[in-house]
Amino acid sequence: MDTNYHAHQTPQFRVLSDRQIEKVYQATLECLSRTGVNVLNAEARDLLQGAGARVDGVRVYIPPHVIQDAVAANPRSFTLWGRDGQHRLQIVPDRVYFGPGPSCTCFIDPETGERRKARRGDPGLTALVCDALEDIDYCMGLALIDDVPSRLAPVYEFAEMIANTGKPILPWAYSIENISDIYQIALAAFGSEEAFCRHPCFALFATYQSPLQHTDEELANVLWAIERDVPVVYIGGGTAGQTAPITGAGLLVIYLAGALSGLAIMQLKKRGAAVCIGGVPQPMDLHTARPAYGGPEMSLYSAAMADISRYLALPFMGTAGVSESKVLDLQAAIESTVQVVLSGLSGATLVHDVGFLDCADIGSLEMLVMNDEIVGMARRIMRGIEVSDDTLMLDLIDRVGPGGEFMSEKETARRCRAEIRMSALMDREPWVSWEAAGAQTMADRIRARLHRILATHQPPPLPAGAAEKIEAILEAAEAREDHARHKE
Repeated sequence: MDTNYHAHQTPQFRVLSDRQIEKVYQATLECLSRTGVNVLNAEARDLLQGAGARVDGVRVYIPPHVIQDAVAANPRSFTLWGRDGQHRLQIVPDRVYFGPGPSCTCFIDPETGERRKARRGDPGLTALVCDALEDIDYCMGLALIDDVPSRLAPVYEFAEMIANTGKPILPWAYSIENISDIYQIALAAFGSEEAFCRHPCFALFATYQSPLQHTDEELANVLWAIERDVPVVYIGGGTAGQTAPITGAGLLVIYLAGALSGLAIMQLKKRGAAVCIGGVPQPMDLHTARPAYGGPEMSLYSAAMADISRYLALPFMGTAGVSESKVLDLQAAIESTVQVVLSGLSGATLVHDVGFLDCADIGSLEMLVMNDEIVGMARRIMRGIEVSDDTLMLDLIDRVGPGGEFMSEKETARRCRAEIRMSALMDREPWVSWEAAGAQTMADRIRARLHRILATHQPPPLPAGAAEKIEAILEAAEAREDHARHKE
């Protein structure tokens, strides 16, 4: 089969040329050896020093060969599995998967529409909706729940998510205790450590700080995970003009220096560890000085980061499906569409934060449902056009001839659903039919679909006894937290 882009899986959007990428990469290597990074974890500093880095207090100056070796050591591909055995993500450049993000402090109540503090039950609802939506590939909690001991929020979120979806999950953690509890919950759902190691159902989502700093807690978490063969997504970025230079090129250096120095630490801990680097690169809003999460620059910077990752043969996590809008409106639709299409065409491996409003402060299930439709449309574009002797259909054209019609042909019926995407939300009826059906707006249809999912969708059940084991893990975590508070 001949395709327009024989070397690529999909049509592709590029921001940087290979020469530009090489220049950014070389500048990053110089930055790491000349300026260095703050590494606040003692084990990580020792690993880097043992590989030839110069350590001065918490500042570590990393020579180029350490970074180059880490890039070479990272797997070019690894797999995340859903606990249902049906969903599988191959984490490799140019395979694109979409999912929500974590840690919104507020949540749009799906019943009342009010903006309120996120609470227990919200991550479970998010997981249920992710499980039902065809074009959402993995799950994150969308909400930083406020009604449990704050240090245990990631553990409660994971427990709710794993019970309500069969898709892969990306949890986060405050501490080694958190990630240990999450790991035990995953084992309860899988049945054994051996089963989990064969088919890991989660990757740890961890972050580094911009500019040029790795915290003690985050590094402790990722080192613990890597020791147990848990894949890691390590993501940072910076805000142009605030925590990174105002230029796009300078922001790319800050991002890449953080990502690659973190990658080096993890590969020194265990060579061949499964790591996906990532960035959330925002411009600064010139009126408010807040990050402009919905600005076009974020999509541009993310696509450039995907270019760099492809060049280095590293998987990359980007961001799309978010908006600065406070409600699901035209602004949210415009910003989401631009981001999703460019993320898809740039080949970012994991695309997260789908469903965010108000600069990542509000999680919205309606926003998630709308973006599922946008992702589906983008995927049809990404699939491109197959050009082959079979699809050119010269024999059919010859048989139908001038002035004929193709609707009644068997080939049309056989291929139509594969060639033309049918929408779950878009209205394509004439005015009379639309009006007779109730004159519903897109917002009405999104709300109706969300309510149908919440009312009817059934996730795959947990294995027998798993719910009780998970509850016991949560109770033990609560007891440990109570003990620690009393000691203080």
